[in-house]
Amino acid sequence: MKIYTKTGDKGTTSLIYGSRVAKNDALVEAYGTCDEANSMIGLAMSYIQTEFFEEKEEVQQAFHQIQTTLFHVGAELATPAGKEVKWKLEESEITKLESWIDQWDAQLPQLTNFILPSGHPAGAALHVARTIVRRGERSAVSIGEGVSPLVLAYLNRLSDFLFVAARFINLRLGQKEKGLHA
Repeated sequence: MKIYTKTGDKGTTSLIYGSRVAKNDALVEAYGTCDEANSMIGLAMSYIQTEFFEEKEEVQQAFHQIQTTLFHVGAELATPAGKEVKWKLEESEITKLESWIDQWDAQLPQLTNFILPSGHPAGAALHVARTIVRRGERSAVSIGEGVSPLVLAYLNRLSDFLFVAARFINLRLGQKEKGLHA
């Protein structure tokens, strides 16, 4: 099987089940943005490969689950309305995010002001992933009623998680947070 098919050379792509849409279709924008966030998370995780901190394995496992779930979110967004979703998002995925948020946030210093995205390359990349997820959420909202409420909730919670995860990684890797200067 060749990686190129030439079927998209005229600006269209296939959704799941084979229906074709323009590459700038709202569905393609939404699932493409999820893919972009997934790639940024992968970059963030590559930055901690050579680092050591106590929860490293736990963090890597959490992000492996998140990357898999983000792939499923993208697949759900790529499924045309009225068709069966092959990888349906479950409420438990949102609950997992909330659990990790609560667990990691409890170990962080309390925020007293806004912080600037910065720190260790892994933490900074997670801040970028957070903003990409927010864009994906906005794209999914723009689709309208065809988007599962669980997808919208997952993307919303994932951006919260990525904020906490960036702070957690920065703390564990000895990076101070930079606050805003008035």
